[in-house]
Amino acid sequence: MCRGVQMTQPSFALEGKVALVTGASRGIGEAVALGFAHAGADVVVTSRKLPDLEVVADKIRKTGRKSLAVAAHIGRLDQLQPLVDKAVAEFGKIDVLVNNAGTSVVWMPALELEERAWDVIMNLNLKGLFFLSQAVARVMREKGGGSIINVSSVDGLKAEANNGAYNISKAAVIMATKVMAREWAQYGIRANCIAPGFISTRLMNSRWEVDPENKPQILKRILLHGVGEPDFITGAMIFLASDASSYVTGETITVDGGYMLT
Repeated sequence: MCRGVQMTQPSFALEGKVALVTGASRGIGEAVALGFAHAGADVVVTSRKLPDLEVVADKIRKTGRKSLAVAAHIGRLDQLQPLVDKAVAEFGKIDVLVNNAGTSVVWMPALELEERAWDVIMNLNLKGLFFLSQAVARVMREKGGGSIINVSSVDGLKAEANNGAYNISKAAVIMATKVMAREWAQYGIRANCIAPGFISTRLMNSRWEVDPENKPQILKRILLHGVGEPDFITGAMIFLASDASSYVTGETITVDGGYMLT
């Protein structure tokens, strides 16, 4: 340790911060929203169905933090600014945005992929993600900065057969993160990305139903703990949301139990 230099403990606390989490009614989004609350943040939760969101918001309030549930379809651009406006009206700011909402509506060879399926996936996974980030970044710019965390996937790093549109959308999320980080750093805005591996969610479980024969092969390649739980993503999310990552931007953290090593 260097003498004369005072070492400070990095803070992972989120007290005083307001977070907006998309796709927050279940799975990774719900786990992250609750994790943020336990770390001290007030949390705005959003997805398409308000009743499911209210359940999550109630769980957050039981931690002693404030929460607002707002129904919005992230794939529809006309619903994005009203979502941001409601969050700001309630809390006055947005310090952290987690772009977690995503979908994969088809499981088929690229030669058979239809335009409609492509558009549904791209509108939610990429277009909505970018323009919601843009709307929130304008709020963050006025308030002195913030942290944007995008959710990609190991499928954005490695091409998976019969999942082409999803692969492409998640690879684009990684580049969108770099673009945000490059252009918005001047406003004190950091942008980073998390690429989860095989996490037990409704989307992931539907994949096993379509292609059950592939599951044993996938499991052999996961070095730690098998299929992950949504809570496994929370630690990395809190790091990127907190001041502990104040010198980190434009990065993609893979949380996959070692899958990409095999």
